[in-house]
Order: sequence, then structure tokens, then C-alpha cells
Amino acid sequence: MLMRLTENFNLDEFHCKDGTPVPNELIPNVLELCKNLQALRDRIYVVIDVISGYRTVEYNKKAGGRKYSQHLKAKAADIVTRKYTPQQLADIIETLISNGEMKEGGIGIYPSFVHYDIRGERARWYEI
Repeated sequence: MLMRLTENFNLDEFHCKDGTPVPNELIPNVLELCKNLQALRDRIYVVIDVISGYRTVEYNKKAGGRKYSQHLKAKAADIVTRKYTPQQLADIIETLISNGEMKEGGIGIYPSFVHYDIRGERARWYEI
């Protein structure tokens, strides 16, 4: 059964790719993340695919994630769209943060996706 978190996002999209569900105590983090991603979705009117959400410690190591990754707290999503490049998507997120429509957090630009997290403080990096 799908647990809808916002109009366009459901909990299943954020489970670890190793099959581990988001732990119950982290669902409030995923809900906050989804509310922010929904603001992005409402702005661009394009499907946003979540390629990585919550990660277990083991999966995060395997994926090459950082030791204190926001993915471990279910506060991060690596996302893609079919319409926008990672740089374009990051620029839109920056605008929405500046306008107060999305929470300040981390934005990482990678060759094929954008990382966005809701850590509450500005962090930017480029892996292109």
C-alpha cells in the first residue's frame, strides 16, 4: 500500500535501494523533505524521479556517500527530471530557497542528478 506524503510523492520512493524501508522514527524527516520537493514540483510541472532517498549505513558506504550524509537521516534526495539538467534544477532550487519556498540546505550538482537536503544551513558542492 502506498503511503502518500504529498500530492506527487509517496514513501516508497524514499526507501533505501537495498530494500530497507525508511524507519518509522525518520518518517517526519521524509515528510518535511517531500513538502520541499513538492514546492519544486509545483514550480516546474515536471515529474521528479527520486534516485536515492533514505540510506542505511551499509548502503551509504557502498554508494560512496559521506560518513555523516543527510541520506542516513532521511533528509536528502538525489533527484532527476527529464526536462532539466542537474545545473538547471539546482538553479531553480536556489531560486526557491531565496524566495522562502524551499528550506535552506545542501545542494550538490553531479553529472546526472542533483542532491538536495533539508539540513537547515547552506552547503553547496559540485561533482561535475
